[in-house]
Amino acid sequence: MDRVGATHGVGAMHGVEVVEYTDPLCPWAWGSEPVFRGLRAALAGRVRWRRVYCVLFDDDDDPPPDPAAETAWYARYVEEIGTHTGAPRARRLRRVAASSWPSSLAAKAAERQGEAVAERVLRRLRETVFVLGEPADTTALALSAVRGVPGLDRERLAADAASAAVREAVLADRAEARRPVAEVLSVRGGSPHPGAAKETAEGGHRYALPTLLVRAPGGHRVVPGWRPYEEYAAAFEELSPGLPTRPARPAAAEALARYRSLTGPEAAALSVGPWPPPAAVRVETGNGPLWLHPDEAAVHPARDGDAPTAP
Repeated sequence: MDRVGATHGVGAMHGVEVVEYTDPLCPWAWGSEPVFRGLRAALAGRVRWRRVYCVLFDDDDDPPPDPAAETAWYARYVEEIGTHTGAPRARRLRRVAASSWPSSLAAKAAERQGEAVAERVLRRLRETVFVLGEPADTTALALSAVRGVPGLDRERLAADAASAAVREAVLADRAEARRPVAEVLSVRGGSPHPGAAKETAEGGHRYALPTLLVRAPGGHRVVPGWRPYEEYAAAFEELSPGLPTRPARPAAAEALARYRSLTGPEAAALSVGPWPPPAAVRVETGNGPLWLHPDEAAVHPARDGDAPTAP
């Protein structure tokens, strides 16, 4: 963990902001979900958690000269990441995402419908790449991916995602992600993804994904890349001693009802007791199953491809 600023206790549950630099289509962010879901559960109501969408695949990126070769290379890259994170990957990746804009706009627009809806929309968008193998890189695909999300008004989502206000918000996110704090310009550590800032085509840098920046009146801490839970917990403890960072781990059935969609690593980190619960619906991937609550399975787009099977 790279550190800056004086270490002062500021009191639990007071003045702490968490900034999560991410992208719906990022494989390291997908692999970090067991840790981040746990942190969000532990800190719910105690900190302000804000997501900043980096736009990993930008509209002005040059198209690959050989899309098939690019897809094969990227599929191997995602597979290699999965050896570290244990996160599922799609059995077959149909293509590399052409753009992060549609999914980022949809994710940002979903925040206008409340935290629970926003969490479930973002989850579905991530699953388009790493479960279904078809990234939500068009508006139509992003809107299709989120059908049936509980509480979601899809017509409102479509209108908000197309609005100038939401586009300006994502543009602001993109710009913020390209103003990294100095500590991430050079990062050392034993992680396979230590999280040093990436050079951009414009000649600057952006945060590696994912990165958490924790701010409090007494200073800030940055935890970049793919890290163990303990490094995040240490950052919060230094800035706000006593702030709880360990989530309650409900029984398997309760955890699945809460999250609706759990990978194997998430089930291990976020639940207790025998897994899977009896009603869980199993979706096969290229790297272990994804488990869906039966209500989620009834509306999940995985039903349009490889059909889920019972455990």
